[in-house]
Amino acid sequence: QVQLQESGGGLVQPGGSLRLSCAASGSIFRLTTVTWYRQAPGKERELVALISSRDSKRYQDSVKGRFTISRDNAKNTVYLQMNSLKPEETAVYYCNTKVGRDYWGQGTQVTVSS
Repeated sequence: QVQLQESGGGLVQPGGSLRLSCAASGSIFRLTTVTWYRQAPGKERELVALISSRDSKRYQDSVKGRFTISRDNAKNTVYLQMNSLKPEETAVYYCNTKVGRDYWGQGTQVTVSS
């Protein structure tokens, strides 16, 4: 059983930055790939970035160079540093991992607006 808890969302102006955190229960977390998704109103959930257990990283093309995913296995936490945020990136951001099945957090709202 894995429980995920996202935090760090909020209201930010265009061009601003936020750092999201995904804290997990269970030591197995460090052995899994963790993925950040986002879902904007009326749109499908989309993959933003992922990090493997071996620290391999992948990003959606639109966030490359602006977002950075990282993990701290000692804290069972994965981070998403988001810079130069755009209004169209307003969404609920979720973290996900798979241990036999999908586990999701409850999401954290990111609003990019002036």
